[in-house]
Amino acid sequence: MKSTFHRSVLAFATILAVGATGPAAAQDKPLKKYESGKKEFWTHPPDDWFLGDETEAQKGLAPPSGPPTGASDAELASLIKKIKLPEGFKIEVYASGVLAARQMAWGDKGTLFVGSFGLGNVYAIKDAGGKKEVKTILKGLNMPTGLAFRDGALYVIAVDKLIRYDNAEANLDNLGQGKVVYDDMPSYAAHGWKYLAADKDGWFYIPFGPPFNIGIPPTSVSQIRRVDPKTGNAEIVALGVRNSVGGDVDPRSGKYWFTENARDWISDDMPSDKLNMISKLGEHFGYPYCHQGDTPDDKFAMGHQCSEFAPPALNLGAHVAPLGMKFYTGDQFPAEYKNAILIAEHGSWNRHKYQGARIVRVNVDPDGKNAKETVFASGWIEGDQGYLGRPDDIILDKDGSILVADDWAGAIYRISYQK
Repeated sequence: MKSTFHRSVLAFATILAVGATGPAAAQDKPLKKYESGKKEFWTHPPDDWFLGDETEAQKGLAPPSGPPTGASDAELASLIKKIKLPEGFKIEVYASGVLAARQMAWGDKGTLFVGSFGLGNVYAIKDAGGKKEVKTILKGLNMPTGLAFRDGALYVIAVDKLIRYDNAEANLDNLGQGKVVYDDMPSYAAHGWKYLAADKDGWFYIPFGPPFNIGIPPTSVSQIRRVDPKTGNAEIVALGVRNSVGGDVDPRSGKYWFTENARDWISDDMPSDKLNMISKLGEHFGYPYCHQGDTPDDKFAMGHQCSEFAPPALNLGAHVAPLGMKFYTGDQFPAEYKNAILIAEHGSWNRHKYQGARIVRVNVDPDGKNAKETVFASGWIEGDQGYLGRPDDIILDKDGSILVADDWAGAIYRISYQK
């Protein structure tokens, strides 16, 4: 018997049946509406929980499903020729066969660890005579999208458990059960997948998404916590966050920045996804009362003004789905990239013409002011809704190049620069 969580994950593929029947058939069906304000919805979500606020204008839209076996080497070779980069930059395939690849983390000895979306796998990628060998080292976990590596240990977050695997690189063939170091987390399926970012003290920033598109969230979610994996101590550092699956600590200030996916089912062009910075403990970023810093929610504003909440450092555009992000601290790229933020945009589903599926660069002051966005890498979308790939995480390599995870193509790319 499948868990409610895995049924919800499978729905991202099975809901395609709505689109497969054609626009006319979709229009004949009633609008999807669910009462998400009850605990029964959170603990036993319907398979298509993300469709519960469907509107007439966007009726029939649903998340697309990528190829279950990823892209072949031939398809990847063709794909990377279509990626547009600034002059002097080059993209190549670092590794293929990394199905549903999500957050990446480097081991001390050069192992690249990769989490996954939906499959329950964690991978280890090692160099074998110049060829990248992909090994599945963990299976059956509950959406292990978030990873980190500290002091020889691999940390994996699987919805409601943060698990530590000691001496990981020496035990890739038998990591064992691991040790749960933090589990004060709800097991809600919807928006339950997470991302890890470590600060200088070794504490992890962990986002907690609400278990629906829009509504008054349970008090344990719509927040970001800072967790000490050594003691299990934790503090709430931000509230009013909808769905964040990416963040990084600013090397200039030590402050935490994070991407945020805005609500669905308003329109193709509203509201904007965001880039945020936590400037003080306990800041509230507006959800569900206010969107994109200036737009009260039609139903859930409940008298609140947007001026009550922390504004975004930058609005990134509607339904671009910003996920993994990193401050660029390497020396290979040109000077204007130093300490800039590189964001992997996963791309739209709740929009008739998809956008995102690219990497953008944001230059911004340490205080969050004067943010400027530039498109860095694009070309993963063909036509209105044709995904070739969907970037979702970025990590810096030791030579100053970057690696990019793509869960649609099941691949890791390397982007480098040469004058």
